[in-house]
Amino acid sequence: MDTLYRFLLKPFLFALSPERAHRLTLILFETALRIPILSAWVKAVFKLEDPRLEREVFGLRFRNPIGLAAGFDKNGAHIHTMAQLGFGFLEVGTVTPKGQEGNPAPRLFRLPQDKALINRMGFNNEGLDTLVRQLQKPRPAGILIGGNIGKNKITPNEEATADYVACFEAIFPYVDYFVVNVSSPNTPGLRELQEKEPLQALLQKLQDLNREKPTPKPILLKIAPDLSDTQLDDIVAIVLETRLAGIIATNTTISREGLQTSSAEVEAIGAGGLSGRPLRQRATEVIRYLHQRLGKDVPIIGVGGIGSAGDALEKLQAGASLIQVYSSLVYEGPTLIRKIKEGILTHA
Repeated sequence: MDTLYRFLLKPFLFALSPERAHRLTLILFETALRIPILSAWVKAVFKLEDPRLEREVFGLRFRNPIGLAAGFDKNGAHIHTMAQLGFGFLEVGTVTPKGQEGNPAPRLFRLPQDKALINRMGFNNEGLDTLVRQLQKPRPAGILIGGNIGKNKITPNEEATADYVACFEAIFPYVDYFVVNVSSPNTPGLRELQEKEPLQALLQKLQDLNREKPTPKPILLKIAPDLSDTQLDDIVAIVLETRLAGIIATNTTISREGLQTSSAEVEAIGAGGLSGRPLRQRATEVIRYLHQRLGKDVPIIGVGGIGSAGDALEKLQAGASLIQVYSSLVYEGPTLIRKIKEGILTHA
């Protein structure tokens, strides 16, 4: 499968625009899964289950610690497809109350020299109604689903809580955990919600609603890698004060430091969040910093630049309980998930 992806599929897909390649990849994979002999082959290649991979985090049982990060399946339309790759959990969204087109294309760019992506998608999604319809369908056995929630672009920050509450209430019956996304750089003003006062108010409101439910669900906060130590200390205080279940570290970065891609090419691309290999070190630093201050009581999902089993182990050793991948699938192909599992088992 590695050879097939590296020498046939990847060159073909990289000749297309990133968004078109994303759509075509899903079409091809879903088509293959409808053909019995190919479906059996896919399951044989990607299936690797072992009790040593299982994790209990946030009170949930994960069949393995590898998840698909939010942004890949914004509308929950590909849950069954992505489950075939061997993930332990999938995160859908970011969803906003109303559907929105996001930013104008082109808005997704590859940096092959850096094994990185720049995106300024802008929370493009079909809205809550569509996601709820998808989540109401039977889900694959053994897969946990997280719901990543955000606010609409046209919603002013002072009214943002209402958007998050609407998302929380609508998908509560269908997801296993929630992620509050206030860290995307592609919705104007969104990262201002990471400031201490508005963030604490938002999270407290969601937690109050959560505790009113017969069975509350874990709520996590997804943070940016660009926060200072002082801001991270504020995050620690807020998480402890609101008794949040955990943190996802990290989202994309607005930094362009240390790239191999020429500055002229990077400048021509323009604004957007950078993900992939260049984010690896900073994401690990943030995980380690937070873990040292929160300990085991507040689990962390590590994401950012995980392109190998070694990268995954680095995040886990820094203090992450679970990990997520997305950008690296573009460069390494879908066998990355199995390779990470094999790496974890080797060090078990």
